[in-house]
Amino acid sequence: MYRTHTNGELRISDVNQQVTLCGWVQRIRNLGGMTFVDLRDRYGITQLVFDTEKDKNLAQDARALGREFVIQVVGTVAERSNKNSKMPTGDIEIIVQKLNLLNPSDLPPFTIEDDTDGGDELRMKYRYLDLRRSSVRRNLELRHRMALEVRSYMSAQNFIEVETPVLMKSTPEGARDFVVPSRMNPGQFYALPQSPQLFKQLLMVAGFDRYMQIVKCFRDEDLRADRQPEFTQIDCEMAFVDQDDVLNTFEGMTKHLFKVLKGVEFDYAFPRLPYAEAMEQYGSDKPDIRFDMKFVNLTGKVSGKGFKVFDEAEYVGGICAKGCSEYSRKELDQLTDFVKKPQIGAQGLVYIKCGTDGTFKSSVDKFYSEADLKQIASMFGAANGDLILILAGIRKKTLTALCELRLEMGNRLGLRDKNKFAPLWVVDFPLLEWDEETQRFYAMHHPFTSPKKEDVLLLDTDPGSIRANAYDLVINGVEIGGGSIRIHNDDLQQKMFKILGFTEQEAEDQFGFLMNAFKYGAPPHGGIAFGFDRWVSLFAGIDSIRDVIAFPKNNSGRDVMNDSPSTIHENQLKELNIKLDLSEKK
Repeated sequence: MYRTHTNGELRISDVNQQVTLCGWVQRIRNLGGMTFVDLRDRYGITQLVFDTEKDKNLAQDARALGREFVIQVVGTVAERSNKNSKMPTGDIEIIVQKLNLLNPSDLPPFTIEDDTDGGDELRMKYRYLDLRRSSVRRNLELRHRMALEVRSYMSAQNFIEVETPVLMKSTPEGARDFVVPSRMNPGQFYALPQSPQLFKQLLMVAGFDRYMQIVKCFRDEDLRADRQPEFTQIDCEMAFVDQDDVLNTFEGMTKHLFKVLKGVEFDYAFPRLPYAEAMEQYGSDKPDIRFDMKFVNLTGKVSGKGFKVFDEAEYVGGICAKGCSEYSRKELDQLTDFVKKPQIGAQGLVYIKCGTDGTFKSSVDKFYSEADLKQIASMFGAANGDLILILAGIRKKTLTALCELRLEMGNRLGLRDKNKFAPLWVVDFPLLEWDEETQRFYAMHHPFTSPKKEDVLLLDTDPGSIRANAYDLVINGVEIGGGSIRIHNDDLQQKMFKILGFTEQEAEDQFGFLMNAFKYGAPPHGGIAFGFDRWVSLFAGIDSIRDVIAFPKNNSGRDVMNDSPSTIHENQLKELNIKLDLSEKK
């Protein structure tokens, strides 16, 4: 063994013990006759001491070391005179008797410290160096512990982990597939799975009534903080269950993870909020309920005063920010500029200040008397000192803008504490959504989602109003997971395909194997898939899933470390019967 101990385990009880340590040089401090070296490995940092008076040559060798040199030392554990309470090993140091250089290092392009001087792209290029930083390492250790706890909990609930294929059939009804050409089947392609949806339903038909898998999935879509082209799901399916069974099972898993990994306990059942109410109250199907500030619908209640913005709007709504009536004109102008951003798209912002002295001041004083403003304030339940912010316009667009304004106010008021967690289930999603451009319905989740039993008759008369047996777990405004009770009846599935615009042949070509399986005794079943990366980033208190993935892609979908995607050799293209035409790109 190169070492007897790691750099994070020695304590005061180990004083006078001879040890051998290995690791990377974090920093060197030359103080006259003494040289101190901080030695780092995955487990922590230990201080090494080289004394010129005891061994001049050894001390000279220590001064010749550089950052990130890999070394081995033999020495004796001693009690530190200047203890460091911020380090687990801060009570001891190693008096070095022997130094062995295992490998020198070039000067790193950025400092290997939590507060590094390296930018995102630079750290992505040298990701193997970035992974040495303790802040990044802790994220991956958390990821490891979470995977263990998920498997442990699910196994105790009689789930069995089954691996499903990575090369499968393309089903272009969802997001874009990543496709893989087949050399042995010229002109044909596999797709990388966007999820194991079809296979886990087949496992239910096969009698594996409780399936789970921590699985890689792939989607060729535009990236953002919580998206990567390849990501990991906790994928689950259960047979002989209804919606309550699924929600109760995975609410239990959620509570277990919080208790074990975060020390947070929930002694209540998670709220269940219908989709329609979520949109009406928060303008989002993933509301952050750590704070209140629900929308108040003013449509039709503030018209008739000559203010065209309200009179002609499809929707008028607002929020009440407690204790913000003292906002300055500059602060209000900043909020107005915020809602006018192109990505938010509001035309403007109306405010009403409820003064601490009981007076009212508004940006629409010209149209609304103080009595009118007082009446509006009463609709919000506003008290003296509160600030009312109102938006108006097209309903869907205004709800979205009001949602962003609510979250912005939550940030400004410190109401979105990352150490506070507020889970809920959003349920009763629409089964279908209409697309004006293509003039057809699309499945809001996927084509195998079951409608509510009481809404099935509407398939023939009013499919747009059908509610789905679908549900999402939302925590702190992030969709952590989502799923549904599935269609397990062949006739109902065929009807769903017809509503979605599939011909019988198209349905057979894409999903015939699943339909055939349904003819052989498919049980009622349903499931859920959690974004594993999102779980870890939530528990780590960070916004981007990229920081909890060992080797992520950048916002352009590139791995700048190994420079992929990249071109391939002409001979490989010939073997695959592929000819590239990049003329349009040029």
